[in-house]
Amino acid sequence: MLFHSQLFMLGFLPPALLAFHAARSQRSREWVLVVASLLFYGGWDWRFVPALVGLTLANWLVVRMWARTGWQGWLGVGVAINLGVLGVCKYADFVLAQFVTAAPLGIILPLGVSFFTFQKIGYLLDLRRGDRHMYGLLEFFAFVTFFPQLIAGPIVRHHELIPQFARLTSASWEGVARGLLLFGMGLAKKLLLADAAGQVADPLFAAAGFGSVGLGQGWLGAGAYGLQILFDFSAYSDMAIGLGLMFGLRLPDNFNAPYRAISLREFWRRWHMTLSRWLRDYVYIPLGGNRNGQARNVVLTMVLGGLWHGAAWTFIAWGLAHGVALAINGAWARAGWRMPAPLGWALTLAFVLAAWVLFRAPDFATAGTMLRGMAGLSGWGPVRITRGPELAAAAALALLGPTSQVVAERFRPRLWLAWPVGAALAGLVLLAGGRAPNEFIYFQF
Repeated sequence: MLFHSQLFMLGFLPPALLAFHAARSQRSREWVLVVASLLFYGGWDWRFVPALVGLTLANWLVVRMWARTGWQGWLGVGVAINLGVLGVCKYADFVLAQFVTAAPLGIILPLGVSFFTFQKIGYLLDLRRGDRHMYGLLEFFAFVTFFPQLIAGPIVRHHELIPQFARLTSASWEGVARGLLLFGMGLAKKLLLADAAGQVADPLFAAAGFGSVGLGQGWLGAGAYGLQILFDFSAYSDMAIGLGLMFGLRLPDNFNAPYRAISLREFWRRWHMTLSRWLRDYVYIPLGGNRNGQARNVVLTMVLGGLWHGAAWTFIAWGLAHGVALAINGAWARAGWRMPAPLGWALTLAFVLAAWVLFRAPDFATAGTMLRGMAGLSGWGPVRITRGPELAAAAALALLGPTSQVVAERFRPRLWLAWPVGAALAGLVLLAGGRAPNEFIYFQF
């Protein structure tokens, strides 16, 4: 079920909320969360549910064995299990095709596997570093499977979510109202901005796959995709955080106006923030961080981040480009050099948009055509801007408008506001029902 489908908004969410808030104890509410989450996940494909349940149970048992025996190797076994599942499901066919020239296995990628394996690996590594938090089976299942963040994040850590279960005592009107507002803003971003930007970007990338594109077409395509992926993914994050608030749970923020960053390092502190900190804490720092081989460490971390997004050389190249640029950015900062903020912003945004071409293009040939066009090597080319008002609104919101989190934090819920908020959400629900919903971009990762 997609968050912006009528089936989810009218058929799944209301009964799940009623059952949750009608439950009278922490344990019963955790049961509601687990059952609702498994129903939600099974709504995509019931074949994925045993894999999710089995992997979650395996991780919990590994932790129990570690606690009973004190053998650190159990945690290594747990990490290996998670990486093995992720590797086989996501990368086996890529490896076979690229290095073995064997027939693909045709494994169906379980939805959200990249996110919930990282979530479990982070917990196991925390235990290895000295964290002593142990959890019961039910609360661990509720943590892993909590449906708002299960498919595409934010990547939530155990200490951020599980302690909140003990505080689930009664419904909070303010939390539900803020959650409804965030969900509505995310729904509007997806339907009105992200999908419209995609209608501009997709034909231009398709054209690059068959012929040349000019300077204007190249930058229009890259800019439109930059807006599409920002508002598509931040829309999902808004909706996930909003859903969490409706259940009395606070999920971590994932976006903070990334296209306003004046350096690439700042961009990664604002973009997909929960993935950035996961890579920092569990890859970059263990590699040596800022102590030894800083440039090498950041390049390796970003290459792995690119590979995490997908089994394709274009994703690896995207990660490599960001890693090299971050290494240069770090060397510049260590040298004590300074750049005017407007110039830093312009260079950062231009690099990010150019790198998105590698992320979006299906192959290097298409990416090369787009990048040649953006460099002015193929002339100007005819430019026809469709969905102009939506693109202008998206650009203004990305560069100038308040973030969803700021709006939600400043929102002071009053009972009389339920009517206009409800009416606006109802209108968006009707709009969503008027067409087949487009999946979120990050579902493919």
